Amino acid sequence: MKYINKSIAGYKGMKIPYTLFGKNDDSQELIVLLPGAGYTVNSPVFHYLSGILFEQSKDILEVNYPYNNEFYNDFNTEEIHKAVKIDSRLVIDSILETTSYKRYVFIGKSIGTIAMSSELKRDEFKDAEAIWLTPLLNLDAVYSAIVESGNKGLCILGDKDRVYSKELFDQLRQNENLVPKLISGANHSLDYYDNDVFESIDILKNIITEIQSYLLIN
Repeated sequence: MKYINKSIAGYKGMKIPYTLFGKNDDSQELIVLLPGAGYTVNSPVFHYLSGILFEQSKDILEVNYPYNNEFYNDFNTEEIHKAVKIDSRLVIDSILETTSYKRYVFIGKSIGTIAMSSELKRDEFKDAEAIWLTPLLNLDAVYSAIVESGNKGLCILGDKDRVYSKELFDQLRQNENLVPKLISGANHSLDYYDNDVFESIDILKNIITEIQSYLLIN
């Protein structure tokens, strides 16, 4: 079993924790989890998905963003977006210094999709696959990255998400590399919008099934 739990000095010296783990020592697939600021790698979709991917003998890299720390209280939105791109790259590069893989899959949620938009521009990830969870379509950089991307991918968004726009989501369908999935009733937290627990569980199962099916097919 592979297990590495470390931190790296990120933007302005803040420690960025990360965990790399896998069932075997010789996996050829790396799944990079770039969570949201509040929707962490311990939140439902990432928690259960990681368990499934671990059993499939894939290596999993969790970038544990600390952006709720008071260190960032004086950061404006632009600087937080800069930090997430720099911090994510530093963590990923620290892994790639010693290990290479044949297949890379990025799974980003919310603010993590800002980092995804940046990372997928790199030559080493030109063939990587991208799974966008509640991407920030209201940001030009994220929206353009999804619409124009040559990376195969899956995009999951709820119709009750605050960043959802029917017009923008419909335009995503123009990218033949992308499989767009709209989840009825899901909000930005990937829960059912009116706090119905059982509906939220159904949404969770639906999302994990969609991702698992996509990864198995591609």
